[in-house]
Amino acid sequence: MDELDFALDVKSINDDGDIEGLAVGYGNLDHGGDIVMPGAITASIASRKSIPMLLYHDQKRPVGVWNRFSETSDGLLVKGRFSPTSAGREAREDAKCGALAGLSMGYNTVRQKFEGKARQLLEVALHEISLVTIAMNDKARVMRVKEVEDLRGRLAAGDRLTEREWETLLKKGFDLTNSEAERAVRIHLKKGQGDPDGTADPMAAFWAAMRSAPIEDLTGED
Repeated sequence: MDELDFALDVKSINDDGDIEGLAVGYGNLDHGGDIVMPGAITASIASRKSIPMLLYHDQKRPVGVWNRFSETSDGLLVKGRFSPTSAGREAREDAKCGALAGLSMGYNTVRQKFEGKARQLLEVALHEISLVTIAMNDKARVMRVKEVEDLRGRLAAGDRLTEREWETLLKKGFDLTNSEAERAVRIHLKKGQGDPDGTADPMAAFWAAMRSAPIEDLTGED
């Protein structure tokens, strides 16, 4: 069985054990000289309801399951959940802190061709997707997680978010840095918008506070 690795972004993991990401990136030359071509995975996942989530391709070390798959122009998007076992919980924490930095698919080659020194994978039989320490492919990326969607849903329902939850939403949902998110939340609270009562759109109130804030508050400069 061959292996092909992809980068893992820990933003994709929440405390409930949900994980979502691009497990196979199409059209990108990895550091091992392989390119997964669009459609290479299609036949393999057509009748699959789940794919094992392993640790380091070790069949004796399952840590969860991938149970939703969809092909995009970028590659194979997968969603899964860590097992509620000690091994699953440890793998989740290792991924969150960056110790497990990649996804790696275990596969057999069905069809291939060479273009110069690059091997184009035209069709592969996918067996499992593992968490690994080192990733070889720079294109695969993990998408926004259930945590962000949950926070947005709570806002839409008129729920109140804590200061930490606002920072999480801004960092993970809008790609703000830690310092940018912290400054934005401070401005939001200063304007009296940090405790929505459900009578107004809290996100609209938030951005209104941003627009009316002095530039030094937004930049952190005096």
